[in-house]
Amino acid sequence: MKKTADVTLLFVVFIWGVTFVMVQNALSFLEPFSFNAVRFFIAFLFLLIPYFLTSHKKRTTCSKEVLIAGIHIGAWLFLGYAFQTKGLELTTPAKTGFITGLSVVMVPVFSLLLLKLKLSRNTVLGVVAATFGLYLMAFVDHSSLNTGDFLVFLCAVSFAMQIITTARYAKILPALPLTLIQICTVSLLSFVSAFLFDENYSVVFKAEVMLQTEVWTALLVTAALATAFAFFAQTYFQAYTTPTRVALIFSMEPVFAAITSYIWIDEKLTMASLAGCAFIFVGMILAELPSKKRTSFSREIT
Repeated sequence: MKKTADVTLLFVVFIWGVTFVMVQNALSFLEPFSFNAVRFFIAFLFLLIPYFLTSHKKRTTCSKEVLIAGIHIGAWLFLGYAFQTKGLELTTPAKTGFITGLSVVMVPVFSLLLLKLKLSRNTVLGVVAATFGLYLMAFVDHSSLNTGDFLVFLCAVSFAMQIITTARYAKILPALPLTLIQICTVSLLSFVSAFLFDENYSVVFKAEVMLQTEVWTALLVTAALATAFAFFAQTYFQAYTTPTRVALIFSMEPVFAAITSYIWIDEKLTMASLAGCAFIFVGMILAELPSKKRTSFSREIT
């Protein structure tokens, strides 16, 4: 099951990396909070279908514990996407992917402090290698940082906490209702934020905007694949792996984002970016290697 979890989560990361450019194109028609509100609402509707089909089973029911946990995870997820989408307006898709990937550094620290999970030597080496790769990709050829980069950094912190909170609940609560609640939470918070902060909030209700090819394509693809499927897969499979392992897999997101930016909008890949990709790959491989003294994955929460 661990290998299946790794492959599935890697596919999820591929989807996220590919959709960076698509989201940026859609943001020329919709403002960030409005886009996220509609995207997560559509994803919520997608997940309602399997939920109602399986709601008669006890393991898929939505209890008070699931509701609280889902809101907890959803709040961090909302912050992550709010900062990322807003930052994407002010920086490039490739840099957004690079800086978002810095959560690979934060997750092991948060895991140790909040979940009391010890790290194997190979995992630590893998994190160091992936971090250096992210540094090469993010800063060597992009030395000038702007407001957008800072917002994306806050997004990385939020996503790291979303991984940690998912790890806290994924093994003890049913995945489908937990995913449903967190996505509903993101949608509701995004609608409120759109009303408060988006200057052209009303355009989300205009047919001429919503029927733009760039808008509905981005909304449907991100809602179905990058949201409904992706977060259900993360919630389900994170019960079979560690938060740090998930973060290392997620560090591939900037690699996919850079390749997509190169193919779609001709954003150049420098030698530093290619070297950074290589170090991220090395980091993932190192983390997969068994240690001499294997450390088990403890679920103890304090």
